[in-house]
Amino acid sequence: MTNQSESVRTALVLPGGGARGAFQVGVLKALAEILPKSSRNPFPIISGTSAGAVNAVVLASKAELYRSAVAELEQVWAHFRSCQVYKTDHLTMLKSSLHWLSSVVLGGWLVGTPKSLLNNAPLRELLSRNVHFPRIQQAIDGGCLEAVAVTAAGYESARSISFFEATADLSNWDRTRRLGKRTDLNLDHVMASIAVPMIFPPQRIGNEYYGDGAMRQATPLSPAVHLGADRILVIGIRDETGEKEPTKLGPYPSFGQIAGYMLDTLFMDGLYADLERITRINELIDSVPVSQRSGTMAKVRPIDTMLVVPSEDLREIAVRHRQELPVAIRALLRGVGGKGSGESRLLSFLLFEKAYTRELIALGYRDAMKVRDELLDFVSGADVPRLYAPDWIKRDLSSFNSDDA
Repeated sequence: MTNQSESVRTALVLPGGGARGAFQVGVLKALAEILPKSSRNPFPIISGTSAGAVNAVVLASKAELYRSAVAELEQVWAHFRSCQVYKTDHLTMLKSSLHWLSSVVLGGWLVGTPKSLLNNAPLRELLSRNVHFPRIQQAIDGGCLEAVAVTAAGYESARSISFFEATADLSNWDRTRRLGKRTDLNLDHVMASIAVPMIFPPQRIGNEYYGDGAMRQATPLSPAVHLGADRILVIGIRDETGEKEPTKLGPYPSFGQIAGYMLDTLFMDGLYADLERITRINELIDSVPVSQRSGTMAKVRPIDTMLVVPSEDLREIAVRHRQELPVAIRALLRGVGGKGSGESRLLSFLLFEKAYTRELIALGYRDAMKVRDELLDFVSGADVPRLYAPDWIKRDLSSFNSDDA
């Protein structure tokens, strides 16, 4: 338990997850209703990766009025069509398929190597109309925001780069394989962060090409900590009840099933490892009385964390809405996923259709309302536990005294 003052720096961390990012909007919507109508942004520090980076910069650009920012996010996510994110017409999909086939057969000769499976130019156009990046600095100057970070992975340097815009007192950081770099955020940083490997094309920034920030982000909570967070609210995009052990051998894994598995690992496994690391450090710090802390121990501080994750399996929700996808994309998924259920995980990341995203927004809203009191305490600076999470997650993370620690 920690007693924080009203000056506590609460960070919001939004991991990636493709279309699953709609769940984050539902949680943010619930919080907007819990807080007073005219509330400013309750998160002085915001950090986002991939789809979470999109939500992060929208919140940051409208930090002076939190409810309005969330309403804008909901307006976009609740009316999504896949064609607003990537090109879905038959001609484009046919050209892409032929390009990949020709590249494999000819070894890249004549046709060149393809940049990605899907063309996300429509998403760039959508974001250019809806995100006003100069407002981020205005929010910082007005005291509504201290820092916002967008993380991408450099293909040449093989480093995780957190591009951040912040108050003058916050500095760059440089660690093994990860770097914090002050800059004026723009659309290129967001497009780099959402450039899922193989699926979306890399984005050039300066002298390097970047891809999805989750690729090298072994410590996704690190940007928020470096930017001064005392407590961190994390909105995840999958439940953690675990898979049932199979009773018989299933079909051979399809490319679609493997791709979905890789995306799931990419977006969430690093987060849970980082949460466990922070939880164990907190338990170690709290085990030493304040009067006896000296040296390095006197300099470190515990970080309160709260994790909100879906109470339902988003793959099952995605399967119910599969027919909402354009025919060309359904054919592509059938081609890489086969006729079985193996494509459901990949589908849950790529299904940018309003029937699906609206259901995820509603689920996020319900799950947040179930913990509304705890959520309000967390963002308002009240006394909170060091870790608040669903029991099955807390059991795994709080393992300082467990046999397998």
